[in-house]
Amino acid sequence: MNRKWTVLAAVTVIATGCSTRTDKTAHPTSTTPAFSATVDNPWFPLKPGSVWHYKGLKEGVKTTDTVTVTHQKKRILGVATTVVHDVVKVNGKPEEVTDDFYAQDREGNVWYFGEETEELNAQGKPTSTEGSFEAGVGGARAGVLIPGKPEVGLVGRQEFLKGEAEDHFEVLDLKASVSVPFVSTQKALRTREWTPLEPGTIDNKYYVRGVGTVREIAVKGPVEKLSLVSFKAG
Repeated sequence: MNRKWTVLAAVTVIATGCSTRTDKTAHPTSTTPAFSATVDNPWFPLKPGSVWHYKGLKEGVKTTDTVTVTHQKKRILGVATTVVHDVVKVNGKPEEVTDDFYAQDREGNVWYFGEETEELNAQGKPTSTEGSFEAGVGGARAGVLIPGKPEVGLVGRQEFLKGEAEDHFEVLDLKASVSVPFVSTQKALRTREWTPLEPGTIDNKYYVRGVGTVREIAVKGPVEKLSLVSFKAG
């Protein structure tokens, strides 16, 4: 039976800490320091200045994705989250620009506190902010993106804003084989990701210790895939 993670961020309490109980539910508290200014989970390290560059396909069209860990912090629910800037280009033109907000608790879990995203038209002008959310606003909740101690069968919710952000993950393998232009290994972490908002789509993601995400591929739904071609640690 899969163990499940339910990660809830308080919307009326400034979350300055959390405790993890045996039911695998993370509960904010006001007495125990919970979050670190440093995100150093080896599967998803976010050292400021780090840059990942990916190439792949989105619905069959050539796509690039550049992810940069900024030196900026955004305070959400009392937590100083790390701001990660993400630019997706399709056929060489920016299509989506996003700032993602992450923090790490004392157990090593990397929490996802929200995102500010813009979809752009061919002229580079914003056309939509669909998918944007911030924990504590309008019923949105933070979730665990990557657990501190991954185990096969572990299931969790990565984010929650009803009708906007409802991604989930399941750990499938801790010794997965993966080969991308930047790295090849037989010791990757592989997860399955899905959302009830897109029932026809399932993704697999591969993470390598000390690097982070190295490959993403749709195993069900439209043809989408990204592979890491370069990585510079901050």
